[in-house]
Formats: sequence, C-alpha cells, structure tokens
Amino acid sequence: MADGTVQLCSDEELGYRRSQTKFSIGKGLALDETYRLAHLPLVAPQHPGVISSREGFYYAMGRHPRVYSLVLPVPDDVLQRSAAYCELETELRAAPFAGKIAWDLLARRRAKLHATICGSLATGKDVPCLDARQRLALTDLGAFTVELRGLFSGNVNVGRLYLRLYPERRRGGNALQNIQRALGRRETDLYVVGIWNLTDDLDPSEAAALNGIIERWWDRPLMTFQANRLWLLAASDDLVLESDVTEIISLVASA
Repeated sequence: MADGTVQLCSDEELGYRRSQTKFSIGKGLALDETYRLAHLPLVAPQHPGVISSREGFYYAMGRHPRVYSLVLPVPDDVLQRSAAYCELETELRAAPFAGKIAWDLLARRRAKLHATICGSLATGKDVPCLDARQRLALTDLGAFTVELRGLFSGNVNVGRLYLRLYPERRRGGNALQNIQRALGRRETDLYVVGIWNLTDDLDPSEAAALNGIIERWWDRPLMTFQANRLWLLAASDDLVLESDVTEIISLVASA
C-alpha cells in the first residue's frame, strides 16, 4: 500500500472455512483414515485404529520414502513468546480432551514448524534444484508479512490440529500464490502449521469442547512475522520427525 499499511488476505480469499471439520451436535470426532494411516502410527502405534499400510499408498507405520517440499518456516522461539499462543495452549491443556493430545511431540517438532507451499517436489534421491530464473523470481517477490491465527481442524487428516497462516496481499494477490506461480506450481489457498496431534477419537462432549475452542480463537491473531526465507525440506514422515532442511532459500537479494 502507498501508505505502508500491510493488507493480509481474508477468509473470503482463503480456503479455511470451506475446509474445516464439520462438527455435529451430540456426536464425537472420529480420526479419519488419512490420519490413521499417516499420523496415528507415529503418535500412538499401539492404537487399534492404526492403519499400518494400505495398497496403493507408500506409508509403512507412518513412514514413507524421502519427499522434498518447499515450505515457509515458522519461528518457534517467536511463537513461544506470544502471550496469545501461550493462552491458547493453556486452554488446550485444561480442555476435557487434553489427555488425548500427544504433548511429548511438541518439543520434537519445534525446530521444524512450517507451512507447506509446494509439496512433493521430488521423492527418493532426486534432490530438486531451483534454477537461476526461479531464484531471481523469488528475490524479486521479496519478503512479506504473515500472521498466524488459531485453532484449526480440517476435513482431511482429522486428528491433526493446526494454526492458520494468513499471508500478505501483494501485487494484487496472495504472496504465497505469487511464489507458487513463480515456480510453476499449483496455486493453493490453504496454509496450515501443524502443532498438535490427537491420540484417540473424541467423545461428544470432548468434540463440543474442541469446536468451542476453534470458534473462540478463529479471529484471534497469535503472531505476526516477516517471512524472508523458505526451506527445501526433505522428510520421511508427515510429522517431519525424520527430516532435514537441505537448503535455505532467501527471499531477499544479497547485497
């Protein structure tokens, strides 16, 4: 904006409301098949609902061949200093379903918090490489502002709880879609940061409590930060427990 005011994308421009879990009064929340195949084996491997493998999918107890993705890192140290985030976590720890959250997982993932921008760029030993034209396009787009809000549960991978990322509106559009377009990748409108994992289905009262927290926190900002870099992230599971940042890609041209 000419006056320097940053404009963030709105819910009308993003897909969060369209893609959220549909809670029903008097009904519980069941972990879906996607979650029981990709996540539950990693957080509750003895759970009877675990799907250890399935024909046509490359998961084996939650692990898969190495996959490379381009992601936006989220600074956990800044998040941990957010009073709003600490308040949200305190509310979750006091919730009736708190005993069904894999709290031990948080510390193991703090260094790898991210929102995926371009998923599955390559698999196995084929390391993707951005060419000079693509790198120039990214630095031309430059750094941008993002805001995290929470809490979110989607209609796929039910059992995973996220924060929602709202990117800056830049050049008449979405800053993250600008990146996707510059790299010739599919444009998306959903950018979630996975934080918490459920270890079991929720009963009706627990599901109602989760739904209440989601709605109370929907419009509350947790953290705003300047995104000035991306990661090329290689992972052998969807929780990035076995993962490496193979390259840090700056969005700011070097002097």
